[in-house]
Amino acid sequence: MAVSLSKGQKVSLSKKDGGVLTRVRMGLGWDAAPKRGLFGSRRQTIDLDASCLLFDAHGNLVDQVWFRQLTSRDGSVRHTGDNLTGDGDGDDESIRVDLSRIPATVVTLVFTVNSFTGQDFSQIENAFCRLIDESNGQEVARYDLTGSGRHTAQIMAKVTREGSNWAMTAIGAPASGRTFRDLLPAMVPHL
Repeated sequence: MAVSLSKGQKVSLSKKDGGVLTRVRMGLGWDAAPKRGLFGSRRQTIDLDASCLLFDAHGNLVDQVWFRQLTSRDGSVRHTGDNLTGDGDGDDESIRVDLSRIPATVVTLVFTVNSFTGQDFSQIENAFCRLIDESNGQEVARYDLTGSGRHTAQIMAKVTREGSNWAMTAIGAPASGRTFRDLLPAMVPHL
C-alpha cells in the first residue's frame, strides 16, 4: 500500500518482510491547464522535465540524469525519455534507479521537475511524483505537487542512504529555472 506523503514527510524504503527495495522508479505526471481566453479555453503544451541528481556526503554533485543525459555514467540511473506535452494518463516521465548499483560515494539522490518552456505551476494541473517498486510494480510513496504558483520548478523529493537502507523524503520546495542547473543553489538546504 502506498504512502501519500506531505511536504517534509519521510518514508523508509525497507520492505515489510525486512528486505530492501533495490530497483525503484520515480514517476512524474502532469496535465497542462486549459488556457482561458476571450473565446473560451484552448489546450496548451507544457514541457516539464524530471531530473535526478546524485550527490556525495559533502554535497558535491557527482552525476546527473536528465533529458540531455538519459543514463548516469555507471548505468544505475536511467531516464526513460522526454515527454514534451504531459499528454496521457499516469507517468509522463520516469527515472529508473537500481539502488544496489549506486556507487558507495553517492548518499543522496535529488529528484526535480522544471518547466523547460517557462510556464509556471499555475498553468499545471494534477502534477505528482511517485516511487514505484520495480520488482512488483506497486506504488511505494506518492507526493502530489499541489499549490500552484508562479514558480517554474520544484525540488520534488530526495532518496537518502541510511546505513544499508534507503529512505525517501518529500521536499516540495518551489524554485525557478528551466533546467536542473538553475536549481542547484535551491537544493543545498535539502542535502
